[in-house]
Amino acid sequence: MSSSKFGQKVITFNGGIIDRVAPDRADPGFIETLAAAGTARMICFANDRALIDVEADPPQVYKTPLGDIERKGPVKRVLLGLEPSGDPLFAQFIEHDEEGKPTADLPASVKAIDLRSLATQDLVSVEEFGMLAYARSMLNWHATHQFCAYCGAPTHMVEGGDRRKCDTCTREHFPRTDPVVIIIVYQGDRCLMGRSKNFVEGMYSALAGFMEPGETLEDAARREVLEESGIHVGKVTYVLSQPWPFVSSLMIGLLGEALDDEINIDPHELEDARWFSREEAQSLLDGTHPEGLKAPNPFAIAHHLLLAYLQKT
Repeated sequence: MSSSKFGQKVITFNGGIIDRVAPDRADPGFIETLAAAGTARMICFANDRALIDVEADPPQVYKTPLGDIERKGPVKRVLLGLEPSGDPLFAQFIEHDEEGKPTADLPASVKAIDLRSLATQDLVSVEEFGMLAYARSMLNWHATHQFCAYCGAPTHMVEGGDRRKCDTCTREHFPRTDPVVIIIVYQGDRCLMGRSKNFVEGMYSALAGFMEPGETLEDAARREVLEESGIHVGKVTYVLSQPWPFVSSLMIGLLGEALDDEINIDPHELEDARWFSREEAQSLLDGTHPEGLKAPNPFAIAHHLLLAYLQKT
């Protein structure tokens, strides 16, 4: 993890450095010029797997000239923007077999790796993780919004993928991000964490859930904690956020003060929830908990929320 130019901590998927060239996208000639540039490159996804040159030092996202690899499905090539070098960067889905392996003839050093595995291994730079999160979310949105939500007619990509437009009613549709509140609740020298049945064995994490219409961040966090654990929350403080490309969410990281301490979990939401002392919470991060319990991996915002709690005076 490193710091941004604003002094903020940069965690996995937060390192976006692409100039999205929003003011120029309305000009089709501008996009055509970028696509025709000899320096234009493309990053490719075989379903949810990104092409990575694993033998580069360090490993890096594999970028190919436009048109070198056949496109898969109805989603056209998406313009991401300009890299810091000024080179145009695009993204597209490519053909793959039933196991998700690309069918294109690729260098032996290039492997298709899913984003979660990449993040777990911390395989590429924070800047490239930001690029991948952006690309994967955009491609998925285009794949799942082929038809107009108003009239049901087909939609088509405009402005290089910045939006879609209905062929019949002409309404425009914009890429969406689903906001998720994620919160470490604390009371004095202990904090509350839970585990889902889908978690890896022994892992406890922050409580989280999607925001609902008409809610503030604080209201959503209080509701989620109450629904999942039975704990009422008072003061809520914002800590940091993280794009989460599984599939396209924004994790909004919070700390909250508990007003009571009797846990009553919703078994449909959680397998367990418990209070951890500061010493136990530190041992989760260190991997030394006496019961073999552990915190989420450093690529997850929950890991950094737990750190934020421990750093509170």
